[in-house]
Amino acid sequence: AVLPQLWLVSQTGGRIQALTSHFIAMLAFSRVLSGIFMWHARQDITCAPWTGDFNHASWAVLAAHFLHLCLLGDFAYYYGKNLVTKGLGACVEVSAMDVV
Repeated sequence: AVLPQLWLVSQTGGRIQALTSHFIAMLAFSRVLSGIFMWHARQDITCAPWTGDFNHASWAVLAAHFLHLCLLGDFAYYYGKNLVTKGLGACVEVSAMDVV
């Protein structure tokens, strides 16, 4: 669940403590790995088709992963930028215009 963390970011004015930012970054990384796994396992996910032979379950799982990554994409940019410029211990500053 990424929405509580993004809500927290919006309430703090775009300033995220270092440990919270690391948690959100690892959450994004786990979604990437989980999405890769689900992509390779999509043929093994079966369901009773609603229309024809279309397997909606595997595409619903992949769409949920993609949506999660879209929500985390903006944060990932600022996290990476902050990591390169200020290091691991600094708070992440997200511009007020970009906060959810």
